[in-house]
Amino acid sequence: GGGRQRGALPGGGGTMDALVPVVKAVLILDADGNRLSSKFYAKDEFPSSAEQTTFEQKLFRKTKHTSARSDADIIMLDHNVAVFRSTGDCRFYLVGSAMENELILTAVLDGLYESLQTLLRGQMDRRTLLDNLEIVILAIDELVDGGMILETDPNAIVSRVTMRGVDGAQEVPITELTIGQALASAKEQFIKSMNRTDGF
Repeated sequence: GGGRQRGALPGGGGTMDALVPVVKAVLILDADGNRLSSKFYAKDEFPSSAEQTTFEQKLFRKTKHTSARSDADIIMLDHNVAVFRSTGDCRFYLVGSAMENELILTAVLDGLYESLQTLLRGQMDRRTLLDNLEIVILAIDELVDGGMILETDPNAIVSRVTMRGVDGAQEVPITELTIGQALASAKEQFIKSMNRTDGF
């Protein structure tokens, strides 16, 4: 709903050109702050893994005592805003510039969170996420591309992730797809996409 306007935001001084990502990073950390999955889109701000890891650690230290289990929580860090949710032993973060609309960022995070809950059958623990990392990465790719928000509807994300490997066959609902099939197709897609790009 609502106009999905990109680019200049009110109060942003109109400097938001297409190259400035709306989402700077999507991160999943475990209960000790170790990275399970991370996608940084703001390459100028986080050019190397050193900056990325430093940022993850700062973010983790600032949020580790907040539970954020039922709803997303929001914190400011440097000149960024981070929305996060946690489950058992994992934390999901979405980072944007402090000028971004927190409601939109929260909707994006919820879209990822809810789609993973469906894809992983409610098993949102560290072990399951690591075992299904391809699915996690595919879901993030359907959510955000190069920092631009593609989709926030969990159902749409779920069906795209499950369809990515079915190659034009009729749509199979996730409930009829065994997690093994979903994984095999995700793995195949993942390998294809890894060969296509220069990694992360």
